[in-house]
This record gives sequence, C-alpha cells and structure tokens, in this order.
Amino acid sequence: MFHVPMKLPDPPLLLVTDRRQARRPVAEIVGLAFAAGCRWVSLREKDLPDDEQVVLARSLLPMARRHGASVMVHGEAALAKLAGADGVHLPAGSDTAAARALLGPQKLIGVSIHTVGEAEALDPAAVDYALAGPAFETVSKPGYGPEIGRKGLLDMAHAAAVPLLAIGGINTVRVAEVIAAGCGGVAVMGGVMRAADPQQEIRALIGTLKGSFAIRGPGRF
Repeated sequence: MFHVPMKLPDPPLLLVTDRRQARRPVAEIVGLAFAAGCRWVSLREKDLPDDEQVVLARSLLPMARRHGASVMVHGEAALAKLAGADGVHLPAGSDTAAARALLGPQKLIGVSIHTVGEAEALDPAAVDYALAGPAFETVSKPGYGPEIGRKGLLDMAHAAAVPLLAIGGINTVRVAEVIAAGCGGVAVMGGVMRAADPQQEIRALIGTLKGSFAIRGPGRF
C-alpha cells in the first residue's frame, strides 16, 4: 500500500489523556482543550477494558468533528479501527506496516521512539509522525527513562524521515527549545490533565508553539 505521510493537525499540539491525573472528567478536559484551539487528542487509557476504551473514544468524536479536530487511540490499531478514530498511536517496537495495512492510507499513525536508531528506522510509508520521550524529566512518568534532552532531540529529528514530536516535561519554556531543536510539534499530558484551567494552559502552549515556529522559519516538514 502506497502511503504519503499525512499533514499533521494544525497546530501540531497533541493532547494525550490520562484520567488518573485529571482533575476533571476526560471528556470535559478534551472539550475545553478543543475550545482553546487544540485540534489533536489521543486517548491513552490503556488500563481500561477494550470495550470501555472504544466507548470513550467514540464519545469524543462528535465534539472533535464540531471543532475540525482529530481523535486517536493510544495502543492497538484494531481498537482505533473499532472506535472509528482518526488514527492510532503505537508503542515503541510496534509493527507499523501492519497497522497501516489495517487502517488504510487516510488515518494518522504515530509511534513512540526513544533512540536515534529508532528514528532512523522510521518508515514514512507506514507512519506519519513519531513521539520522542521523555524529552525532559516529567512528573507524569518519573523514572520512565533518562531524558532525551535538546541535543538528543536534535539528533533524532535530523535522523527521522517524518515529523518528530517531543513529549515529557513539556511546558511553555520547553516548547521553544524543542522546536528550535527541529521537532515538528509537541505532545502534552499531565500539564493539561492536572491544570486548574486547561484552557489557559492550552492557549499558552499554542501561543508559544506558533511563536517558536515563526522564529525558526520553514523546517524540513
């Protein structure tokens, strides 16, 4: 199956859910994020039974459609297909070609990576973007792994044939750093899930993201 990597949602800010950290129901936070300008959400609730993940993902789709936004599922391509989601985000080491064959050319497919070697191995015929983390030390996943840091992100972004998004410890200060390092966007989780005002957090991140791209100028993607 021939596939040209799809254009990422604009702005390239991926909100990853985690109801265990959330101060409000996930659907409420997602709605606030959409209202604040976020156009890309991935449901990451892997501890829920498959049928509950599907129901939750489906419940977000009408809201997403009203805002021209995309909803993905973190985990298995089969669940994303069952939910009618806009794509899937796969764990590191996943069979991306099989996911593409299952979902077809019009769905977004991303994969997590942690090393330059994994960045070099990315196949643009199968994936549209990669998520590199933890970019920096993060409250959400302490001890999850050594932080990649700006130099690591620079090397990985240079090696990847698709846009690289940074995740882990991302805030308005870090956004400018990772975009300057060549990343094509950012992903956030705990900072928004735990925020007293998710809309304010999203607006601040988007403002910094747009400003950072303006400073960097046209990139590889």
